Amino acid sequence: MRITILGAGGFLGRKLAARLAADGALGGRPIERLVLFDLAFPPAPEARFPIEHLSGDLAELPEVAIPDGTDVIFHLAAVVSAAAEADYELGMRVNLRGTERVIALCRRLSRPPRVIFTSSIASFSGGQNAVLGDDARQVPANSYGAEKAASELLLQNASRLSFLDAVNLRLPTVIVRPGRPNQAASSFVSAIIREPLLGLPAELPVSEDFAVWVASPRTVVEWLLHAAMLDSGSMGLDRGVNPPGLSVSVAQMLAALEAARPGARALVRRVDDARIGAIVATWPAAFVAERARRLGFAEHEPLRDVVRDFIAEDLAPTRAEQGLAVATEGGAAGG
Repeated sequence: MRITILGAGGFLGRKLAARLAADGALGGRPIERLVLFDLAFPPAPEARFPIEHLSGDLAELPEVAIPDGTDVIFHLAAVVSAAAEADYELGMRVNLRGTERVIALCRRLSRPPRVIFTSSIASFSGGQNAVLGDDARQVPANSYGAEKAASELLLQNASRLSFLDAVNLRLPTVIVRPGRPNQAASSFVSAIIREPLLGLPAELPVSEDFAVWVASPRTVVEWLLHAAMLDSGSMGLDRGVNPPGLSVSVAQMLAALEAARPGARALVRRVDDARIGAIVATWPAAFVAERARRLGFAEHEPLRDVVRDFIAEDLAPTRAEQGLAVATEGGAAGG
């Protein structure tokens, strides 16, 4: 099994690479080689198989990133939502032309690889009252969502033409993201849990009754691995999947935070942000996701487990990355 991860330097790419390295196989087939590609040189885990590191511009992806014999490509690379909205050309270059480049390289291979593309719920609209079915139209209200939806159509067509074999996963907002805040419009959803657990203040740009469709890094990695080995013949022409995430309100997230670390909720304060609010207000708060269940995608764990896993797996590395002192077990204000 020969695998490439595009966007391997991001936190999902790092977790996916670590999981593949630990397992040493995918779908029962031993991994022979793993290529990690990102804008900056991506880190690599210890593995029993060769790992190649590549860096560069996705829109100019080199042929060596997808060599002949590649079986699976995880296409995670993207310019995030608020950044794509602020810089139209950058978003189009990476999110759309980058995907066109992936398709072009797949066309030259001797056999079509499986491509797992991380699309987004930002490719939909409908707002807080929407509960979208599997046949809901993608009507994005932001540049990032439009670029993701357009990429899905290109990959779907490339699958029809047998250039590749795509599964387009429309990921929920992923929480809790470790590390520093990024330029995603949804960055606050992780920040209101992550920052208080680090003893830092966090700003909340929406009301506490605001609901979000979310997924944990742990579950997303499971979905990615499942998509890699899925029998796509049952999908037909439609390669889009809305995986079964979790619809939670900000109030529920703050309650989970307080349960995990008493006193931490006091570090979250409401600060209106019209720019962020305008983007996230269009995103649907829930999906039916019945098709994903029929295709075997795992159900999501409870919110309390999401927070617990972040504390167990990612809190200490995030603290180190941000240069903070080690917190004591006793309180919320460590650091």
